[in-house]
Amino acid sequence: QVQLVESGGGLVQTGDSLRLSCAASGRSFSMYHMAWFRQAPGKEREFVAAISRGGVISYYDDSVVGRFTISRDNAKNTVYLHMNDLKPEDTAVYYCAAVVAGTLTQPTSYVCDYWGQGTRVTVSS
Repeated sequence: QVQLVESGGGLVQTGDSLRLSCAASGRSFSMYHMAWFRQAPGKEREFVAAISRGGVISYYDDSVVGRFTISRDNAKNTVYLHMNDLKPEDTAVYYCAAVVAGTLTQPTSYVCDYWGQGTRVTVSS
């Protein structure tokens, strides 16, 4: 079992930066790839970024390449999403998830059994 708790969301302006954190409980954090998803109002949840178990490999949706960076600290059981140059279209609830199966570069293959409760990011224009 893994419990995930996101934090760091808020209201920012276009061009600002935010860092989201996702703290995991349990000793098995380093066993999982970790991913960030988001869900905008009235839209389906979508993949944002993922990072490998050891933190060496990361993968991003095209919409955030060059602006977002995912990282993890296995000693702290935490995964981060550094978001720069935020745009109004980044407004969403952001969720972290533990990827129990799937190929890192194929988000549609992910099996995510553990999810956080989400943290809201609002970017004003």
